[in-house]
Parts: sequence; C-alpha cells; structure tokens
Amino acid sequence: MAKILPILMLVVSNVFMTIAWYGHLKYPNSPLLKVVLISWGIALVEYCLAVPANRLGHTVYSAAQLKTMQEVITLLVFVVFSVLYLKESFTLNHLLGFTLIGAGAFFIFYGPLK
Repeated sequence: MAKILPILMLVVSNVFMTIAWYGHLKYPNSPLLKVVLISWGIALVEYCLAVPANRLGHTVYSAAQLKTMQEVITLLVFVVFSVLYLKESFTLNHLLGFTLIGAGAFFIFYGPLK
C-alpha cells in the first residue's frame, strides 16, 4: 500500500490541478480575476493532496522517481481532460511526443546504466 497510495493521491491531485489550470478555457468571457480566484481554490485541494503524496512517496521512491511519476500522470490526466472536456483532438504528434517522454520515464525507473 505504501507504493500505491502516493500514486493514487498524485492522480487525484492532478485531476484537480488540470481543472484549475485548464477548466476555465471553456469560459473565455469570464472575468480573469474570477477565474484566478476559483482556480486558486481548486488548486488548494490539489496542493493538499500532492504534498502528502510526495512526503509518503519519498519513503519508497526517490525524488526523481516521484517527479517522473508526476509528469507522466499529468500527461495522462491532461490527455483525457483535453479530449473529453475541451473536445480537442489527440494526434499522432501528441502520441509520439508523449512516447518520447515515456521513454525518459523508463530510464529514470530503470536505474543506473552500466
């Protein structure tokens, strides 16, 4: 459970952060101050999950592994959000770019090359 809980918390925190950062894009006529304040409130929930996730996660993962997980989770959550909520397309260019990022993540977790 010590390995899984931080990952689950990072996933949920990323959902909140993605909503805070990009949810307002469907409402371009909303006043910017209002959008910032609402996003801040949403981001607070994200922060309350991400900080403990990293604290707990650091007992079983290195900081580099946690950061890599965070980035991969962020991309996965963002892809789902942008396709389902923003109705944007997911192209081959996105797939190739994210695959290269995934390759980088592999090397972080693989360990030192010999």
